[in-house]
Amino acid sequence: MERIPVYEPYLAGNVSAYVNECLKTGWISSRGEFIAKFEAAFAAFTGAEGATSVANGTVAIHLALEALGIGPGDEVIVPSLTYVASVNTILQTGAKPVFVDSIEATLQVDPAAIRKAITPRTKAVMVVHLYGHPCDMDSIVGLCREHDLLLVEDCAEAFGSLLKGQHVGTFGDAATFSFFGNKTITTGEGGMVLIRDPEIMAQCRRLKSQGVSPEREYWHDMLAYNYRMTNIEAAIGLAQIEIAAEIIAAKRKVADAYRAGLSGLPLRTHDAVGDVTHSYWMCSVILDHPEDRDRLRTHLGERGIETRPFFPQVHLMPHCRTDEIFPVGAGLSARGINLPSYPGLTPAQVEWICAAVSSFWR
Repeated sequence: MERIPVYEPYLAGNVSAYVNECLKTGWISSRGEFIAKFEAAFAAFTGAEGATSVANGTVAIHLALEALGIGPGDEVIVPSLTYVASVNTILQTGAKPVFVDSIEATLQVDPAAIRKAITPRTKAVMVVHLYGHPCDMDSIVGLCREHDLLLVEDCAEAFGSLLKGQHVGTFGDAATFSFFGNKTITTGEGGMVLIRDPEIMAQCRRLKSQGVSPEREYWHDMLAYNYRMTNIEAAIGLAQIEIAAEIIAAKRKVADAYRAGLSGLPLRTHDAVGDVTHSYWMCSVILDHPEDRDRLRTHLGERGIETRPFFPQVHLMPHCRTDEIFPVGAGLSARGINLPSYPGLTPAQVEWICAAVSSFWR
C-alpha cells in the first residue's frame, strides 16, 4: 500500500477553468471579479449577511479583533486546547488571553469554565470549533449576552459544521475561516471574515486594504494592513464552494467508515454530540491510554500512514505560558490522533488504515 497522507486537497470542478480565466484576463492580484463572487457565494452557503476575504485564516482573526476594537487592557477568554493562531492574534492586539478548559465528549470549550473566567476586564469570548465539531453555542451566546461580551468564532476547522441547522460563524459578532491547503475547502492560503454589524464590516474592509479612503484616491487616514486575497485564490475558492456539499459528504463517509472499522478498540472516535452536523475536518480518535498515542503513530507511520497528534495546549508554550492546569484539555491533547481525513480517501484505504490500527493491539 502506498503512503497515505493525513490530508490532500480535492481540486475538482471548475478550479482549472476559473484559474485559467484569471491568467487569460490578467486579473491575478487582489482585484478581479472572482473576489466578489467568492465572498457572495461563501455568505450564501453559511447564511451570513456578508463576508470579506483575506490572505489567510490567521489574519482573519486579527482583522476581526482589530475591527471590534479589542486591544490593550482587554481580556479575551479562549480555550487552551486550540491551534496557536487563536491566541497569537489576541496577543497581537495587545489584549490578554485568558485560558479555559474543554469538554471531554466534544473536545470543545467548556461554557462553565468560561463563566468562571469572566472578570471586569473581559471584553470578548473566542470559541474554536475544534476539528469540525460545533461548540455549545446556545450556552455561550447566553453567557455573552448576560455579561455584554463580544463573541468571536474561530471556524478555521469548521466549514460545513452546523448547530441545529445553523452554520457555525453566524452566532457571534465576528467569525473567521481558513482556506489553507488542508482545510475542507481551500484556496491554497486564504481566509474569510464574517461580521454581524455592517459598520464594523466596513471597518474590516478598510483595515484589510491599507486603510484607503473611500472618497480620496491613494489617501490613507488610519493605521491598517494588507490582508487581501488574490483573484486567483478567490477563483479556486468559488470552484470549491460549488462542490462543497460533495466534499463534505465524502468526508462524512470517511468518518462513518472509521467509526465502524475501529469499534471495539481501546479508543473512541470524535462523534457528533447533540443536534449538530459535524463536518469532520479531521477524523480524530481519542485513545484510552496516553502511553499508546506516540507508539501507535510510529506503528502507523511504518506502514505508510501519516497521522497528526492533537494540538498541544497553548498555555504551555513559552511566549504565553501560565502555571494553570486544565486537566480535560491535557488529557485530550495527550491521547488524540488525527487520521487521514481527505475526501478522496478510498474505502480500501480506510479499511487498510483500520486494519493497521487494529494490528497495534494484537
